[in-house]
Amino acid sequence: MTATQRTEPGAPPSAVDAARWPDIAVVPHRPLRARIARQLFRHAVARVPLRVIEPGHGWSGRGTSTDPVMRLVRPDAFYARLGDSGTIGFGEAYMAGDWVTDDLPGVLSAFAAQVRELIPPSLQRLRHAVLSRQPGHHDNTIEGARENIHRHYDLSNDLFTLFLDETMTYSSAIYAGDPATAGESLAEAQRRKIDRLLDAAGVGAGSRLLEIGTGWGELAMRAAARGAQVTTLTISTEQADLATRRIADAGLADRVSVVLQDYREVQGRFDAVISVEMIEAVGANHWDEYFATIDRALVPGGRCGLQAILQDDLTVQATKDTYTWIRKYIFPGGQCASLEAIERTLAAHTTLTIADRYSFNKHYAQTLHRWRSTFEQRAAEVDALGFDETFRRMWSFYLAYSEAGFRTGYLDVQQITLTKP
Repeated sequence: MTATQRTEPGAPPSAVDAARWPDIAVVPHRPLRARIARQLFRHAVARVPLRVIEPGHGWSGRGTSTDPVMRLVRPDAFYARLGDSGTIGFGEAYMAGDWVTDDLPGVLSAFAAQVRELIPPSLQRLRHAVLSRQPGHHDNTIEGARENIHRHYDLSNDLFTLFLDETMTYSSAIYAGDPATAGESLAEAQRRKIDRLLDAAGVGAGSRLLEIGTGWGELAMRAAARGAQVTTLTISTEQADLATRRIADAGLADRVSVVLQDYREVQGRFDAVISVEMIEAVGANHWDEYFATIDRALVPGGRCGLQAILQDDLTVQATKDTYTWIRKYIFPGGQCASLEAIERTLAAHTTLTIADRYSFNKHYAQTLHRWRSTFEQRAAEVDALGFDETFRRMWSFYLAYSEAGFRTGYLDVQQITLTKP
C-alpha cells in the first residue's frame, strides 16, 4: 500500500502537526492572489495532457481518459497556497492533502514538459517581484553548509536504508541498455555507475584518491578494493558514522580515511578526485571555491570524475536566487548547475578542462522510480521511525518531482571528466 493510498483524501489541515509544519497547517488568506492563481492555473491546465477534477466544476485540461488525473480535494485552499507562494504553495498543497492523484510522477511530468510555456511571458518577468528570494542563512558558507546538509542527510540512516539498495548509493545508477526495461538489480546498476566514474578518473592500484562527498561509503570501498588509498570527505555526521562502520566491516579501514571536513579545508595532493552529485549542495556563489579546490588538490596530470545534475543555463540564471519548494523542504541552499556555468567557472578559476561527458537522464528517472516505489511500499516502517504522514507525502512529492524532471528532460545528469595539465 503506497503513501498516497494510505492518505485520507480531504483530511483537514488541522490534523497536521502545526509545530512541525507551520506553513502546512495554516492556509494563507490572500483572496486577490488566490483568484489570480485560479485563472492562471486553469489557463495552464488547458495546455497540458492532464485532467483536473474540481468539485462542482467537473474536469478541465486537455487530457484524455489515458492521461493522469489530478483531483482538487480543497480547491479554495489549493488556490490560496498557489497564489501565496507559487510552486512552493503547489507542493505544500500536496503535503496538506489539498490535491491528490494516483499518478504523482505523471501529473508532475505533464507540467514539467511545458513548464516554460505555462506562465505568460509578461508574468514571468515579474518572478522576483512575486516570489520570495532564497533566505540568506541558507548560504553555503562552511557553517551554513553544515546546517543545510544536516537538515537532509542527517534525518536518519535508518530512513535511507529503507528505500536505497544494499550499496546505500544516493545518486543515479547506470543500467545496462534501456533503463525502463532493465532486469538487473539497482545495486548492480549502482556499481556500474561507480566503476565507470573510477575508470574515467583513472583510479587503480596505488592511486591517491580524494572523494568529495562520502555518501555512505560505497564508492570509497570500490576504489579501495582496486588498491587505491582513499581520503573521503563529508560534513554529515550520520553518513560519516555509517560509512566508517561499513568500511571497517569490509576490511578496508587501512585504505580509506573518512574525514568529517568541508571540502574547502582539504589538504594534500591527489592523483584523482571524484565527486558524485555534490555540486548541487555547493551553491552557485561557491562554485568557484569548489572547482578551485579540486584544481588545487590534483597533481599535474590528475583527473577528476564529476557526476552532476544539470539544468539549462537560462533556468539556472532565472532561478538561482528564487526560494523554491525543493530548497525550502528538501535541499536548503541547493542549486543545480548548467554545463555552461561549469565551463565558465573552470575557465575563470581553474586550469581544469573537460575531457569527456556522458549523459544519462533516463537512467535517473528509473532510479528515482525504484526509490519512490520502495519508499511508498514501506510506509509503515517510515511511520515506525517517527516520520508522520505529512513527511511521507513530502518525500513522495520530492522523489516524483525529481523523476518528472529527468523523465521530461527538464533535468539532466552527466558524468564529466576533468583533466589538469
